[in-house]
Amino acid sequence: MSLVELIAQADERGLAASGLACLDRCVPLLGADDEVLRPLWGCLADDGDTGEWGGRLEQVRGKLAGPEEYAESLEDEAAVLARRMLAAAPVEWDAGVVRVWADGCSVAALQIHRLLDPLDDEGASVDARREGRTEGISPLVAAELRRQVTVLEVLAGHGAGGLRRAMEVSTEGRRVLRAVVSRRARRGWSRSSPRP
Repeated sequence: MSLVELIAQADERGLAASGLACLDRCVPLLGADDEVLRPLWGCLADDGDTGEWGGRLEQVRGKLAGPEEYAESLEDEAAVLARRMLAAAPVEWDAGVVRVWADGCSVAALQIHRLLDPLDDEGASVDARREGRTEGISPLVAAELRRQVTVLEVLAGHGAGGLRRAMEVSTEGRRVLRAVVSRRARRGWSRSSPRP
């Protein structure tokens, strides 16, 4: 199934985990440590309390409070998208609202990886990638697309039991993005710099 189809069929836990995983992989853009979202992951576990989601979300937002949305470089633009993911996270668990958030996080995470990929993602839109059209897809975007699909498939097949694997996938993606951001910072790339 395509990513769009997987999101359409996911339950609340799968949707929340999918959105959270997208945000988790983008934490390097927010200047936060790798464990900042762990309290939210805990709400999704079998013995977690989804009723604590809203309170924990507000705590995380307080820790990740950042500057006004001003994008001077590709990294800034990517960080703005990541902050919007966090800002849009629903405080209350409602299937419709969580689905909209998860879908938005999917688009934003793919767009972030597209912005930061040193190789062009040829032609097709992010929506086309999510629908399964992957011709000419760039490596960083392809890897993020695979991670999003894997998280949704694992949770659809194993429920809360798949949460550990979902977190492992996100950890891997976070390391990759952190390396990309670090490499770009060393090279001093900006919006005005030519892409290789």
